[in-house]
Amino acid sequence: MASPAVDDYLKTIYHHTEWQNDPITPSQLASVLGLAPSSVTEMVRKLAAQGLVSHRPYGPITLTDAGRRRAASIIRRHRLIETWLVREFGYAWDEVHDEAEVLEHAVSDRLLDGIDTLLGHPRFDPHGDAIPDADGDVDRGPFVLLAEASPGHTGEVIRVSDRDPELLRAVEAVGMHVGTRATVQDAARVRIGEAEVALPEGAASGIWLSA
Repeated sequence: MASPAVDDYLKTIYHHTEWQNDPITPSQLASVLGLAPSSVTEMVRKLAAQGLVSHRPYGPITLTDAGRRRAASIIRRHRLIETWLVREFGYAWDEVHDEAEVLEHAVSDRLLDGIDTLLGHPRFDPHGDAIPDADGDVDRGPFVLLAEASPGHTGEVIRVSDRDPELLRAVEAVGMHVGTRATVQDAARVRIGEAEVALPEGAASGIWLSA
């Protein structure tokens, strides 16, 4: 069952546990995808029959090994394309997600390998998300969500959520980006160098620091 719709389900399930450990529930999956719960239930049943997910009625949904490999493959395509658009075409980090959503289903494996080689086999995309290698493996160090970091914790910004372009623009406007070193004051303020910076509303729940 190869289709963009299937890939979107698998990507969403994969994304959910990239930066935290709780598996996604059917209601959460329906909310993220903007679909009716009944539609999600039917698709999850089909994915389970294909051996791509594990799910019991009313329980959470997890990827099987086959499902994880497929999800990692499409995520690799998406994040390599985002990186390519930023580095080679001058896109801003808040502009690339929708473009990559379209292109990830269109580029051939040969072109994707060429992009990977051209970029020097990058490990992370412009938002700090790990790019799976050709085997589906990722390289990511320990991390902490800024909203959960203790006051005084110092670390580099290693990821900013790309779900909301407005958040990306707001974070950039206060001088934060992937690689910025920051010290947590509280959930609303950080120190960057000698400057105390007020975080945009909701930003602390969308920024991850090295632990």
